[in-house]
Amino acid sequence: MFERVNVAAEPGKPTITMTRIFDAPRRIVFDAWTKAEHVAHWWDPGGVPLAVCEIDLRPNGTFRWVNAGTGAADYPFTGMYREIVVPERLVFTAKIFPASPELLGILTLIEEGAKTKLTLTIECPSVEDRDALLKMRIDAGTAQTLENLAKFLSNAR
Repeated sequence: MFERVNVAAEPGKPTITMTRIFDAPRRIVFDAWTKAEHVAHWWDPGGVPLAVCEIDLRPNGTFRWVNAGTGAADYPFTGMYREIVVPERLVFTAKIFPASPELLGILTLIEEGAKTKLTLTIECPSVEDRDALLKMRIDAGTAQTLENLAKFLSNAR
């Protein structure tokens, strides 16, 4: 079942907020998001395992994820962790493309019984940068990626 991702992008604000509920405990969702051996299997919206998945999970540690077989190897998804609160919060910077502006990502995980509510907020440098992300359909790509995560979590149990 494709779970709905709620997307909010308020006029005049440079942020995009996406939320989704997962049928898994918070710690398992956090581990799936922060361990390379897990991320490599669900991150790509096309469902193809990543060609490269490097994670140095510590403040000022970096990550680098490269999609396989799409020509996207020239455009790794890279960033740096600013804050890590296990298992509830990650704050990180990210670049979608080498020439793109740096974004700030805030991932929060809240327990709701046996489920986890994931909220991902993307803070862009400007409303124009936010609108460019929406135009390239970051909402649709993220929804598919989170659906991949849900399938990964259900298979991991």
